[in-house]
Amino acid sequence: MLINLLINSGFVASQTTETKVLLKTDMGDIKIKLYDETPLHKANFIKLVNEGFYNGLLFHRVINSFMIQTGDPQSKNAQPGAMLGNGGTNYNIPAEIVSAKFNKRGALAAARQGDNVNPKRESSGSQFYIVQGNKFTIEQLNSMSQNIVNQRKNDLLVAYVTKPENVKLKMQIDSLQRAKNQTELTNLVNQLNIKLKPELDEIVKAGGFTAEQKEIYMKDGGAPHLDGAYTVFGEVIEGMDIVDKIALVEKDKNDRPIKDIKIISAQIVK
Repeated sequence: MLINLLINSGFVASQTTETKVLLKTDMGDIKIKLYDETPLHKANFIKLVNEGFYNGLLFHRVINSFMIQTGDPQSKNAQPGAMLGNGGTNYNIPAEIVSAKFNKRGALAAARQGDNVNPKRESSGSQFYIVQGNKFTIEQLNSMSQNIVNQRKNDLLVAYVTKPENVKLKMQIDSLQRAKNQTELTNLVNQLNIKLKPELDEIVKAGGFTAEQKEIYMKDGGAPHLDGAYTVFGEVIEGMDIVDKIALVEKDKNDRPIKDIKIISAQIVK
């Protein structure tokens, strides 16, 4: 598998200096830097850039005040109006979700399939998005923060129940759900909450967004509802005006630009 080859070859370990990538597009240049804190994504992106993988690909999905997305190899020379977004490499990348790297305006993050088919939140091998985003009020962020805490608590419970050694517990829960026995199911969940109280308390203590994140989302904007669910592995350092222009173009019902917007080339730069 590609990821194992990258690790075993020592390629990932060698990528410890700041790497910048220049995306030349039909509408202007976008320069991004890649994070060392997400080494698998960084190494994979460098590999694809050096192979010329992104050259000629389209921004196949753009949503104003949210994000622009590219990286589908099927978009190269795609027919006008063709639905895009299902193409990629023959591998995924393990999630590298780092709380300090979040979906602020300009964030570079990996696209992925939904939790229902991808519970480990593995990233697409090639598709990525750049956040344009919106600004948020403190009230909105506090509400989202609580949602994040609740989601992390739920993730902890699911992870515990799905451990191989807890297969009988999982079967019991499934049986209660099929029988719609809400009383017994609630009792069982309450028992789990007591058993896992130290871990759950740590999640509550950590909270959702930090004060710094809230300040950035209020001042600059972003897509905070994506935090904790997608791997953010870089950020735009030049060319956010180009991102804004791309996000504003006319598009079809599938959010594909009516007039193609192409990545002319992607290259590592100083």
